[in-house]
Amino acid sequence: MSLFQVSRIFAPNFWGWLADHTGKRAQWIRLTSFLGLCGFMAVFWAHSFFWLFFVMAALSLFTSSTLPLAESLTLAHLATSNGHYSRIRMWGSLGFIVASVILGFVIDATGIKSLLFFLLSVQMVLFLLSYTLPDPKLAAHEHDHFSIWQVIKQPNVIALLVGCSLMVTAHGVLYNFYSIYLSEHGYSKGTIGLLWAVGVVCEIGIFILMPRMMAHYTLKRILMISLALAVLRFSLIGLSIDHLWILILAQTLHAATFGSFHAASVEVITQFFKGRHQAKGQAIYNSVAYGIGGTVGGISGGYALQFLGGQQTFILAAIFPLFGLIVIALGLNLRQRN
Repeated sequence: MSLFQVSRIFAPNFWGWLADHTGKRAQWIRLTSFLGLCGFMAVFWAHSFFWLFFVMAALSLFTSSTLPLAESLTLAHLATSNGHYSRIRMWGSLGFIVASVILGFVIDATGIKSLLFFLLSVQMVLFLLSYTLPDPKLAAHEHDHFSIWQVIKQPNVIALLVGCSLMVTAHGVLYNFYSIYLSEHGYSKGTIGLLWAVGVVCEIGIFILMPRMMAHYTLKRILMISLALAVLRFSLIGLSIDHLWILILAQTLHAATFGSFHAASVEVITQFFKGRHQAKGQAIYNSVAYGIGGTVGGISGGYALQFLGGQQTFILAAIFPLFGLIVIALGLNLRQRN
């Protein structure tokens, strides 16, 4: 599972550079989604660990790049309109709800193999829809003459990337092992799917409210509140596994730990990476936060779950957003804009 996080460290930067260099982001989205579709088909013939590892490695090189390319294209279109990123991003959350709720019951009724056919159909639709995406007109930015390294080495950018990676490290544990953790404590797949859905429903609500929240609160304050609530959320998951109502409460905090945090992070990233660096900026954000952070969370979480148990693993996961809160509080100053 960590292969997808490892690929996020390297692959998005290559495709992001191509997108910014050629100015044809939609073209590279079509190519990565097509190659992802071809790669996924090989899963049906990979029955040993070695071949499944190889197929997943190849697949992740392409699918890990589609999202940052799509987000950079979206943000480029929004730069010339009055739309809000969070209002568009909520549609991904709706798709997650459909998948988690429906698949939970489908897998209970028909077995785990139905998941493969569902994912294949999703990948095919994704590829077909990529042909409807128009390339944006990129406006020149006053700091286009800066190299990408001049942007990255700014203290504000470093603090943001470190804080985001610490938050995602905790979520790497959640995304990879939460369902296993619940299953080991007797929860059915249907209940697990509904718990995931609770979190994403709240996430959609916060995406709808984000434009209003950003009008009243600074992006830094939103990031800090989100990190503080993440400490609470992961502590509750670790301490209260036998209390369903507390798990539901913890899942509602997904609105902050992913929803408001991700929306605010993307908004800050767009302040630092504009013009000819926009796709590279989204790629770097995905590489550092979701690539490095997700990999550390996936690998360390797996070993912690094996040797310490689920409760201790999720309690320890709360330490990462706590450190992230300190980094953002002390290191991020948004009065300096790019």
